[in-house]
Amino acid sequence: MSTSTEQLTEQLAATTLLRFATAGSVDDGKSTLVGRLLHDSKSVLVDQLEAVEHASRSRGQEAPDLALLTDGLRAEREQGITIDVAYRYFATPRRRFILADTPGHVQYTRNMVTGASTAELAVVLVDARNGVVEQTRRHAAVAALLRVPHVVLAVNKMDLVEYREPVFAAIAEEFTTYASELGVPEITAIPISALAGDNVVEPSANMDWYGGPTVLEHLETVPVSHDLTACHARFPVQYVIRPQTAEHPDYRGYAGQIAAGAFRVGEEITVLPSGKTSTITGIDALGEAVDIAWAPQSVTIRLADDIDISRGDLLAPSGDAPPTTQDIEATVCHVADHPLAVGQRVLLKHTTRTVKAIVKEIPSRLTLDDLSQHPNPGQLVANDIGRVVVRTAEPLALDAYADSRRTGSFLLIDPADGTTLAAGMAGESFATAKAVAIVEDEEGWDF
Repeated sequence: MSTSTEQLTEQLAATTLLRFATAGSVDDGKSTLVGRLLHDSKSVLVDQLEAVEHASRSRGQEAPDLALLTDGLRAEREQGITIDVAYRYFATPRRRFILADTPGHVQYTRNMVTGASTAELAVVLVDARNGVVEQTRRHAAVAALLRVPHVVLAVNKMDLVEYREPVFAAIAEEFTTYASELGVPEITAIPISALAGDNVVEPSANMDWYGGPTVLEHLETVPVSHDLTACHARFPVQYVIRPQTAEHPDYRGYAGQIAAGAFRVGEEITVLPSGKTSTITGIDALGEAVDIAWAPQSVTIRLADDIDISRGDLLAPSGDAPPTTQDIEATVCHVADHPLAVGQRVLLKHTTRTVKAIVKEIPSRLTLDDLSQHPNPGQLVANDIGRVVVRTAEPLALDAYADSRRTGSFLLIDPADGTTLAAGMAGESFATAKAVAIVEDEEGWDF
């Protein structure tokens, strides 16, 4: 490869963005790893580092506690734990990053779901002294449920086990076997010491037996699939533009953000859930007419026919339109403090559409430590993950979550106060899972 080609490749890589999340059990060193990444990649401002050094000295620590770079809440610093999801932005010459540092406690599993829901990579930390524990398996299962395409196993605190290769190899084999059974497509194991900096940004001189990439090197080079144009084309209508002015007396456009795929002028589309069809006569992007637009652009689409279209409708190519349904089977993570129960009336928000719904059935609750299904729990409480059957008052055009993370996901909302109850993923749960047998029961429901 010539020098100019290498420079061009690096320039193209620098334009890419990787969203990733960190997860792991309590005290595995997630915040220290994030702090080390920020510090050693020179992504920390001078005043931030001075504040951390001052806080560390006031706690009697000689060296700066890099975990304080992310544990910003007062309660987090006092207890030495991560409570909320901390988002951090940093960049290297090769790539830009948005990082979600998520809590390790079981009671904050819902926070990990929030952080990993948009991630393309998850870094799961393991304490080399403890190996794979229940919370490690829990986070691997959540990453698999959310279809995170890349998982990094960071075996931390290798300095406390004398950098022994057999310790790392045993943990890597156990975790890889478990995550592979869940259907995680790619797993990379890296031995590190976040506190000492081994294999985080710079290669470790203490583990010459390891020949793989450092954490940062892997983050910079892992393939990132932003090609949403290869997905099924979907356009949720957010707003109808009808100026009715002297300059634009007959203008009617449908504005929104393309969720996936690409749309072209002249293409025949179907409006869902009505099923009516028309042809795209124009696409306006940033005030200019274009022939083609793709995800995640925000555009206005004009059609040949005056069809009754409003916020919440979905435009899709007529040859690739999703089916509509009022019966939704999905996996949900319950995030509210009060339970989700069978028979409960909820609002279901899918893209720009919000409809009334009833929880008809909760066939099972997932036990993440051994992936067993607890049948018919009756309700889900905070941090529970389970299968639900929901009946909606109006048809919805839902894709399977495995096909589209954007149009296969939804929220269940409390109609009384607007509280988010659960985050849902339509269709099968794990990539290798078998469908849960569900018995339909129409008796006594309004719709």
